[in-house]
Amino acid sequence: MHRQYFRYLGRLVNGDLGTSTATRHPVLGDVLAVLPATAELVLLVALPAATFAALRHGAATDAVSRILVVITAGLPTFWLGLLLQWLLGTKLEMLPISGRFSAGVEVPTRTGMAMLDALLAGDLYAFYDALQHFVLPASVLAVPVAAQLFRLLRAELLTVLAREHITVARAKGVPMRRLVRGHAVPNAMGPVLTLTGIEVGILVGSAVLVESIFGLSGVGAYLQNAVEQRDIFAVLGTVTAIGVLVVLANLVTDVVQLVRDPRLRSTRMGG
Repeated sequence: MHRQYFRYLGRLVNGDLGTSTATRHPVLGDVLAVLPATAELVLLVALPAATFAALRHGAATDAVSRILVVITAGLPTFWLGLLLQWLLGTKLEMLPISGRFSAGVEVPTRTGMAMLDALLAGDLYAFYDALQHFVLPASVLAVPVAAQLFRLLRAELLTVLAREHITVARAKGVPMRRLVRGHAVPNAMGPVLTLTGIEVGILVGSAVLVESIFGLSGVGAYLQNAVEQRDIFAVLGTVTAIGVLVVLANLVTDVVQLVRDPRLRSTRMGG
């Protein structure tokens, strides 16, 4: 058993995640093939919404924003997905509820991202069709993460906007928009960037449910199929790949924090 384990680790270091018993293909190739579809689901909508709410602190819009954030942060992903499918897809017939393209719409696969492939092919109709299919799953995936970022960024912005140098700048006649864009947002982004790196794991975990509900062929759907078929190498390989992505996301976050904040460079790297 221990020899098998160390042989597995040796192959793992060389990028060999094993061979799927279901597809008969290398697991790494399967994961890389479906990874772009999952990456396409990632949306960041918290920054403009949080900035607007912070600037409107104490107004009715700010209170409404906070109530909506609390509600959306507590909604289960699968329930929200089914609700939007029923409401916007079935009842109102505004958006498609599954797949990446409508029947009969095809574009050459180059990157694995439906909208980008449509643009590279010069097919605007296919791009618009893919965008419509993308709205519901991307919204469901983004809502919980956006709610967390919204609350944190809003709190940080309010703290920064209450500092003395902001008050002095406003007394000197500096436009509020310039203060927010040039001073408040950069100073408030530290904790938000840290949380963003942590949320990568939550995004991938949520993608398992979202891709299953909306019939998308991404990492989540691949992992679910592997579990259902008891494809051990595919499960181990996919979880390992997800773990590597989470570690890399946190590493990139730390590097960005060092580049962004000279105080951190002085503390951690001796100036």
